Amino acid sequence: MTWIKICGTTNLEDALMAVEAGADALGFVFYENSPRNVTPEAVREIVNKLPENIEKVGVFVDRSFEYVEDIAIRSGLTAIQVHCDVTRTKVFLRSPRNTSLKKYVVIPAREFLDSPGKFHLAISPKNPNSEKWPSAIFLDSGTSQQPGGTGRTFDWHGSMPLVEVIRRSGFAMVVAGGLNSENVVEAIRILNPWGVDVVSGVEASLGKKDPAKVRAFIDEVRKMST
Repeated sequence: MTWIKICGTTNLEDALMAVEAGADALGFVFYENSPRNVTPEAVREIVNKLPENIEKVGVFVDRSFEYVEDIAIRSGLTAIQVHCDVTRTKVFLRSPRNTSLKKYVVIPAREFLDSPGKFHLAISPKNPNSEKWPSAIFLDSGTSQQPGGTGRTFDWHGSMPLVEVIRRSGFAMVVAGGLNSENVVEAIRILNPWGVDVVSGVEASLGKKDPAKVRAFIDEVRKMST
């Protein structure tokens, strides 16, 4: 069954609605330049009211390991998702940090579409016997100016060589960027990802979810699993 993350959660009402609709994970953005930015204190209040089986994922952009883990602990998170500069990807993949937190790394697909060979240099094969490695790698449509929440897709067909590198290296793959209920089925058919991650495609406005869009998105993904 495809893993579903509803990201950019800013309030308890949206969080509970997404859980009720069938989400596997909720994302909380800790990035000052994002309109969906939240504080550890606000997230802690939300997390305390969520079921234990729901993943609570903190989203960070080019922050130190120490900073990320401090925020994660203060917020009560169960996982961290880091948008890395491509030059730091290998470093984060091998990071010997807190193994109690699941780890996800986000890679901007657009930076590699014209030079797939460059992608091999950014990925190290996963050590299957170590819990220190990320659980999955996200392919997103972000840029250095806007790491996530772009509302745009990337070239799914053109990214297949990247997807194969990720899989051969032993990582699960999550597709993100510009997804919504109308295109997520196509994305799954083309990329066959382990998971999907959505933000703007299920919003009524920046930082506020549209319940109908959230339910429609999750329903479309679940149909692919039946």
